[in-house]
Amino acid sequence: MLHMRKFGSAMIVAAAWLFGVGATGDAPLTAADRQRVVAQLGRTLEANYVFADKAKSIAATLRAHLDKGDYDDAHDKDALARALTRDLLAASNDLHFFVGVDPAFAADYAARKDPARAAALRETERRDEARTNFGFADLRRLEGNIAYVGLSHFADPELGYDAAAAAMRFIENSDAVIYDMRYNNGGHLEMAQLLASQLFRGDKDQELFDYYYNDDGRRVERGQWVLPAIPAKRLTDKPVYVLTSSTSFSAAEWFAYSLHKLGRATLVGERTAGGAHPVDRKPVGTDFFVQVPIGQIHDPVDRGDFEGQGVTPDHGVASADALIVAHRLALADVAKTNPAKQADADWFAPLLAARAQPVRSAPANLKAIAGRYEGRRIDIVDGKPLYTWRERFRLELEPLGNDLFAIEGVDDFRFHIARKAGKIVALERINRDGTTQSYARLD
Repeated sequence: MLHMRKFGSAMIVAAAWLFGVGATGDAPLTAADRQRVVAQLGRTLEANYVFADKAKSIAATLRAHLDKGDYDDAHDKDALARALTRDLLAASNDLHFFVGVDPAFAADYAARKDPARAAALRETERRDEARTNFGFADLRRLEGNIAYVGLSHFADPELGYDAAAAAMRFIENSDAVIYDMRYNNGGHLEMAQLLASQLFRGDKDQELFDYYYNDDGRRVERGQWVLPAIPAKRLTDKPVYVLTSSTSFSAAEWFAYSLHKLGRATLVGERTAGGAHPVDRKPVGTDFFVQVPIGQIHDPVDRGDFEGQGVTPDHGVASADALIVAHRLALADVAKTNPAKQADADWFAPLLAARAQPVRSAPANLKAIAGRYEGRRIDIVDGKPLYTWRERFRLELEPLGNDLFAIEGVDDFRFHIARKAGKIVALERINRDGTTQSYARLD
């Protein structure tokens, strides 16, 4: 199972905190200690780095730094880890690399050969993933029956299958789907395979990813295809959008890139980080570890990748605006294939426009609309207009501009302030089907 780590070039600065590195209280490193670590790191690179010839050159460069005394000032493990990371990045021009200190990881890595210990570690991983809902951070049904899937990372599907199945069933009746990869730093490519399989037919061979990777000297070659059986209905004819940003990394980028290459998704947002190579964490001796690129993935069309370049969206917009833009595109695309849905696109256009550029109503304007209307009233509380009816039900009004207001939690009608000769005379209810009702102002 290929795990494209969810920490990478975008996360290098934070990696020390993520892994709890720190060796305070350790005895100062000796020259022999530093020599041993550099030698162990070189062997680990040669056994795992995706480019075997380059691994030898990088290992030689690190030894040259050692021989020149460039690590003589690294008196503790953290200092040596920082120096090795610096030189790895410079020698390889590969931002995936990171060296850290974590004796517990090295011990756990060795203990994986013990079935009982491996099972205990697996259970710990399951509990940790459960706390993040296996990466499914946000599931929503947006206006116009557009599904939204927000993923913080791709969990191991063996652990997160039930959560994935629930998400896939949640979106199966939507008219379009938006997958949010803006803040997704990667994870297991197999989870991306499972989710992507919902977007293709199951009776036709379709490759999603083709890759190889090294694992402690062993080369593994694999292709990942659309799964023939999935836990939800397929969405083969539904428009798909993937949101991207500069912090989309690794497997998140591949999800976007491959779907785009296959003509199955429109990408909206910013160019991604450019971490195409799968990486893994390998022990270096008993105290250190190295995050190392272990393989290459190729897209199913051109057999290319985006390493160092990133994935370029179809609609380049600020990542913060990507969801609103994608939502608009989805509504428009749904309407193209189903003209009856054009009314939805028109109905929600003012709401999405107000979200893109919030309407600020002046206090005087809000004060003017406050008052009693037939069977209802509007109050201004803490600067917000609140709509009350039957003296007990109350919802906030959202200004949409031009005296138009959306109602909190309500999709099927909105209000318009009716004026005559500049004076407010009624509260007009505009229903989604085009009909209207008017409530005269009473004060």
